Amino acid sequence: MDNRANLTEYVHTIVQTFLQAGVQDVVISPGSRSTPLAYAFSQTQAFNTYMQIDERSAGFFALGLAKAKQNPVLLLCTSGTAAANYFPSIVEANYARIPLIVLTADRPHELREVGAPQAINQVQLYGNHVKWSVDFPLADGYKETIPFVERHTGRAVTFAKAAPMGPIHINIPFREPLLLDFEYEVQPSTYQQSITGSIVASQSSIKLVEEMMVNTKRGFIIVGELSGDFSKQDFWAFAKSLQWPIIADALSQLRTEVPEECRHLLIDQYDALLKSGNFKKAINPDLVLRFGAQPVSKPLSLFLKEYRPAVYIVIDEDPLFRDSLGVVTHHIQSIPQVFWNDVNQVQTNETLNIWTQANSVATEHIERYIDDQQDEGAFAGKLFNLLADGSDLISGSSMPIRDVDTFFNQTTKDIAIYANRGTNGIDGVVSTALGIQQARKRPTTLLIGDISFLHDSNGLLVTRFHDTDLTIVVMNNDGGGIFSYLPQSKEETYFEKLFGTPTGLTFDSIATMYQAEYFAVDSMEAFEDALTTLKHKDLRIIEVKTNRQENVIAHRHLWSDITEELDQLWSN
Repeated sequence: MDNRANLTEYVHTIVQTFLQAGVQDVVISPGSRSTPLAYAFSQTQAFNTYMQIDERSAGFFALGLAKAKQNPVLLLCTSGTAAANYFPSIVEANYARIPLIVLTADRPHELREVGAPQAINQVQLYGNHVKWSVDFPLADGYKETIPFVERHTGRAVTFAKAAPMGPIHINIPFREPLLLDFEYEVQPSTYQQSITGSIVASQSSIKLVEEMMVNTKRGFIIVGELSGDFSKQDFWAFAKSLQWPIIADALSQLRTEVPEECRHLLIDQYDALLKSGNFKKAINPDLVLRFGAQPVSKPLSLFLKEYRPAVYIVIDEDPLFRDSLGVVTHHIQSIPQVFWNDVNQVQTNETLNIWTQANSVATEHIERYIDDQQDEGAFAGKLFNLLADGSDLISGSSMPIRDVDTFFNQTTKDIAIYANRGTNGIDGVVSTALGIQQARKRPTTLLIGDISFLHDSNGLLVTRFHDTDLTIVVMNNDGGGIFSYLPQSKEETYFEKLFGTPTGLTFDSIATMYQAEYFAVDSMEAFEDALTTLKHKDLRIIEVKTNRQENVIAHRHLWSDITEELDQLWSN
């Protein structure tokens, strides 16, 4: 075959192998060296093909797709710094266990490290932030090349999906000319299928946990963000039989669609409760069982470090289990759902009533606060109350996710909640939200701060190429609001310059640029009107003007009021 025929067979072999392995989505950033693959993906109508000019935003858009679908998503870019711009999203995917497969087009070997334009060292570019990396051969027509790329492409999909899921990097060199034969008759890949197993807890480990639990009177369950799909119905059947308090992080997806008969078990105000010294003494646990990642809450982390339960069991599919607090006593490698489906244990819990009573107290304070106040927390709480059944919420990092943790009360509504908490960065949040919305096709609301929104305003470029249904609520406190809660805020001489970083910017011009419906609000009445106004455009930006100092004071008054009442209830 000639060069064009070799290249055409080569790229279509890669594309067909991805397709047969169950990959459905590819995000492409335009560039010359990636032309052959871009053509092949576009020619294959079975793929959902998305365009995003900015590679950093493209990476997070793909991450949002993969986070929502829990299935590998492909990222394709040209050579050079384009590939480097994927790095932040790859780091997040690694720590958040998201299956991305990054395809970086490269110069041929003779143009590497010789000063050729748009050529950098791309081999193992992402280091240990990917699960696996491979440098493909050229489309050289050698008879063993096609079987090699078929099977390594299949391996990439399997590796990305294997627990714990994560990103994969395939570096693919192309020699010019880069054009394909569009009359080529595409053949199915000879590599058929890879079937992955499930990591299941051994019966001996389940028996060990049951034996420890039967002797426990003061235990509770923690559920953080979980990887992979799971059945809420199965979890609540487990919780109902156990009758232990359930601390559910907002990202666990367990604060929504809560069965009525289990609502007393769900503790959603633990962040506020664990600021009370007397309450902490009253519920001092002898056993804690955690599924998923460590929750967002800092008071929960401080409580666990201070009280160090005698038994702290983590169920995690990765042998490198997550234990940033250094308190885990037992790790069981298992998919969480497999584990809770097999545990059979019922007994009384001495602290359930304490947890339930305290949670009711805190909930009353939270609800009054949302009705009476005009700060970011109250605005966030009002937003959560008005979210429609069958919609999704995306949270930014820093203050938005903490307001979700505090003000998103349990509900029977069908609302999914997402955030980037692998590395807790503020970058790429807009793009992640757009990717999640594109994957789930549901009305979606993004709650984000002004600095984080500015950080990824380029993410809105994707709305020029694809339809969306996204409402962005920007809490504009003119700077980095989270820093006002930290000790460095007391150093007034340098604080505003180094941490507050006020920009003085508003977002009406960005809304105009992207033809978004725009609302500027500074009162709760105006905020409710904006949220309930009939939508005229598929992209909406609601800018809420708030004050950082007032937010801090209002939040601390709320926590103080809850702590005072809890301390009085358990003064003995």
